[in-house]
Amino acid sequence: MNSQELQIEYIYHSGFVVESNTALFVFDYFQGSINLKKEKQIYVFSSHAHPDHFNPVIFDWQRERPDIQYILSSDIYPLLNPKQTTTNLTFLSPYEEKKIAELQIKAYGSTDEGISFLIKYKGNHIFHAGDLNWWYWWGESQDEIENAEKMFKEEIEKIKGAVIDLAFFPVDPRLEHNYSLGAEYFIQEVKPKILIPMHFGDDSKVIHQFAEKMKNFPTKVLALTSPNSKILSL
Repeated sequence: MNSQELQIEYIYHSGFVVESNTALFVFDYFQGSINLKKEKQIYVFSSHAHPDHFNPVIFDWQRERPDIQYILSSDIYPLLNPKQTTTNLTFLSPYEEKKIAELQIKAYGSTDEGISFLIKYKGNHIFHAGDLNWWYWWGESQDEIENAEKMFKEEIEKIKGAVIDLAFFPVDPRLEHNYSLGAEYFIQEVKPKILIPMHFGDDSKVIHQFAEKMKNFPTKVLALTSPNSKILSL
């Protein structure tokens, strides 16, 4: 595998920039400081229309970089005005695939809105879960709790067997002691090489707790919790 070394920058919440030798991949940006380097191809992903995963400001970036490519969940399309529906936009629904130059993209489903992304670029396989998670909320009925588990496990079954070098996956403190249930199951079943927790907003305490909890698993958990902190994936 001729994979390129990756640099990962945490922006905020579920927003990340992954940088290879030749490209930048921006995932689920909605706020924070971001530097779009002009010498590299830029691909911008938004997994769904929730405002903590999608901000229309991303379309302002094409003023400086008209060659930018947007790969968006199909539920975002109705929110756009005609001026934004240009040839550099790709919309995907669950289980659709797309190839853009050397970038291969496959959309998987979500247990909330929109999609999750698996991309392959020059030997690197990167997964961004969006809002795919085991949403075990206290206070819901037993039927709702059982249905959330069923939906999540059925979706993970579809992803199993895929090669994933780097995964971004929700670890949400609002779920209380179930905060890492989905991420743990994802690690056990899908076995990504590296997993970076996301979707924690300003409450990052459990992220370090989760990394410590999973330290003996083959998957390496990297805790990035300070905006614009960076790390190499290898």
